[in-house]
Amino acid sequence: MIHIRFISADQTVQDLQAAPGQSLMKAATEANIRGIEGDCGGTLTCATCHVIVDPAWAQQLPPPVADETDMLDFAASPVEPESRLCCQIQLTPALDGLVVRLPAQQH
Repeated sequence: MIHIRFISADQTVQDLQAAPGQSLMKAATEANIRGIEGDCGGTLTCATCHVIVDPAWAQQLPPPVADETDMLDFAASPVEPESRLCCQIQLTPALDGLVVRLPAQQH
């Protein structure tokens, strides 16, 4: 299992254990993590799964594809250098301990 920590804009911490092979968005929505909407179900057609990856972890991820960076332009909260759409983050054992911050709003 992979441990992920979500830190909301108000600093509330939500921890989750997830199986490898699924997207971070799918794991978060299945676990009812507050702050991850995933309205499009992971089809890269919305920006309601915006997260800010902790800088210590950002280098561990593959770079975003152009469609992801384009979709981040529609995020409801300001985009930061480590902003990602969590539907595009595939969970692997190398991401055990991943920390992401949640923006103030997704809509």
